[in-house]
Amino acid sequence: MTPESPPVLTIAGSDSSGGAGIQADLKTFTVHRCYGASVATALTAQNTAGVQAVLGVPPDFVKQQMNSVLDDINIKAIKTGMLFDTENTKAVAQTLKGHFDAKGHVPLICDPVCVSTSGHALLHPDALDVLIDELFPLSDLITPNKAEAELLLKQRNLPSRIANLEDMIDAARQLRSLGPQAVLLKGGHCVVSLGDLENVSSDEVHVVRDDLLGENSNILRIHRKNEQHPDSLVVDVLCASDSHITIFARTRIQSTSTHGTGCTLSAALVCQLARGTSLSEAVRLATAYTHNGIETAIPIGSGFGPLNHIHSITPRLVSPRTKTNPYPLTSSLIRSSRVIWKDYVQHEFVVLLGKGTLPKENFLHFIKQDYLYLKYYARAYAQVVGSFPLPNLTLLAAKSHAYAPISAAIDVVLSIVQESSMHMGYCVEWGVTEDELINTPESPALTAYGAFLIDTGMQGDSMKLVVALAACLLGYGEVGLWLKEEARAPDSWVQWAGNPYLKWMEDYSGDVYQKAVKAGLETLESRAAADAPSPIRFADWQDVWERCTQLEKGFWDMAMNLG
Repeated sequence: MTPESPPVLTIAGSDSSGGAGIQADLKTFTVHRCYGASVATALTAQNTAGVQAVLGVPPDFVKQQMNSVLDDINIKAIKTGMLFDTENTKAVAQTLKGHFDAKGHVPLICDPVCVSTSGHALLHPDALDVLIDELFPLSDLITPNKAEAELLLKQRNLPSRIANLEDMIDAARQLRSLGPQAVLLKGGHCVVSLGDLENVSSDEVHVVRDDLLGENSNILRIHRKNEQHPDSLVVDVLCASDSHITIFARTRIQSTSTHGTGCTLSAALVCQLARGTSLSEAVRLATAYTHNGIETAIPIGSGFGPLNHIHSITPRLVSPRTKTNPYPLTSSLIRSSRVIWKDYVQHEFVVLLGKGTLPKENFLHFIKQDYLYLKYYARAYAQVVGSFPLPNLTLLAAKSHAYAPISAAIDVVLSIVQESSMHMGYCVEWGVTEDELINTPESPALTAYGAFLIDTGMQGDSMKLVVALAACLLGYGEVGLWLKEEARAPDSWVQWAGNPYLKWMEDYSGDVYQKAVKAGLETLESRAAADAPSPIRFADWQDVWERCTQLEKGFWDMAMNLG
């Protein structure tokens, strides 16, 4: 095999239903482009409803299987799973020690499988001491779940109750004292919230928030709430040294497709370590793979079904829409432009407006220019739905396979008409006549922005125009929600009541505009899902998004400089 397909070995039980054990391991090895070898320690009669029977493999035959593989194949990493009983556990530990002494150590992950999801014992109780005394010292990483961790700690008369995140951290440190180089304590059975993460954050605790929304993402947080509760998390705790803990946090998925989760995770970890990936990065990638396997699984069987092990075979630049991530393209665009996005949505103009101290002349200059900008914006969005087509424009309406995306885009156009009326109202309130508003000359910032939108629409890719327009629509929605959220904080810097710009803040944080934001998100995401981009096209979308985000910031700059 080539270095790109390193050989790896699983030593575990066989699952007749194919969702866990060596079957799950071999599927995981394959999609990670590793060559998989296997040693069976036990045969199980099981399905998604439970384990009906277990037949152990004789320990001498376990040794013979291991020697056959290890004497011939240059194995780069090994995992152990279900070992069944004391004799098999001893056989595995002794054979591995002899192999490491003779040929050198390779990464070893021990998944201390003790009990099945349905509650069936998979390891004899008297095998625990052998596991701890003989296999843990050989292991680079052990990966117990909550129940297994409590059982192991209790076996050595250590504090074993794990009820919260702080208990998980303490337990991971205690487990590491039993001999392994590192511990990954899996938290699928522990309830953790965003607040719990904040409470344990310190110099010694690093939190990896891979699929959690970062700052300046209020529009995604608010509009996905009805899809999934974003505050319920799954966390895995990695202890690689007594002085440093890494927590991997992800949104909890309500699913019954969890059979073989632990096997799959440890198998994915083995593949990463076989390629020389650092432990922390290996855990990040393996937990992401496992999470997506649960989220994209289709129901199989009548009980706890298996993961979708092959979800990563078809590479996607834009992740599929799921309950925990209904807006994957938008999330990706915001992450890729996080610096300029923050400069845009938390601009000095926005901050002064929130404080109520923005000079009147700056606000009026902005409102006049923004009113003129909305004409460009409405024209461009109308092009998207085909009301006012430009030459050579591939229209969203023509490519839509359902009415929902067209309806959503039309809702946004109607909201633009309402927004222009809002601007007219602001001007009347501040003493600007309609004639003065209409005849205001365009600023260079506005002309540049408008020209960019028109040019984007002329290039023939309607999705590029959708992305360009989304930067404005979503950005103003983010500004409104951010100011509203900040205003609720104790001793807030935002002056809500009595703010001369209160109506502006209420309009952009209110239901009417946020309905348009949700419609815009639906248009953007449904188009991306229906028309998956090539790498070049996806890069074009990212460039357009970042360019429009810069132009939006430039619009605030123009207002502050009265340009």
